[in-house]
Amino acid sequence: MTEVTGPIRTERLVLRPFTPDDADDTLAFESREDVVRYIPYGPRDAEENARQVARRTEQTSLREQDDAIVLAVDLDGTVIGYVLLILRSVEHRQGEIGWILHPDHTGRGYATEAARALLRIAFEEAGLHGVFARCDARNTASPPVMIRLGMRREAEFVESVRFKGEWTTELRYALLAREWRAAAGGAATDRS
Repeated sequence: MTEVTGPIRTERLVLRPFTPDDADDTLAFESREDVVRYIPYGPRDAEENARQVARRTEQTSLREQDDAIVLAVDLDGTVIGYVLLILRSVEHRQGEIGWILHPDHTGRGYATEAARALLRIAFEEAGLHGVFARCDARNTASPPVMIRLGMRREAEFVESVRFKGEWTTELRYALLAREWRAAAGGAATDRS
């Protein structure tokens, strides 16, 4: 089992478990159509957003399949987004990573910085063998982040998903523990 109980500091950010007090900050971006365009839900109102933030306060550990660690991305005391790591297969030690940032804070490397810290948890603490990320092919912002994280493009599923009323193409990128170790100079441990 892997659990995050306290803050994780990166060069510029603090990744931490959500608290109910984060609802206003997250509403500032999760209520925006441009933010949720490529996410399975629509813009959230204050009530739904508060429910989701309350749910995220409990998503701090990986114990069984589909458990998630969801961490607020805090910049100088304001939540500007979040990152998540989902345990997709216990047997095969596979995880999925994702991120969402307020548009006012994109283009500065924050998503890469936050996701890299979560990959460290995935490989060095949770002992995952592989982690993948996926996005709608129209989401041109996510693939460069995946590439900067050292992920390689594994697949393009052409018009494979019916998403918000239209057929969309899904891109999938992945990284193995041995690739993470090689990029980190062998610092990560393999729990094969």
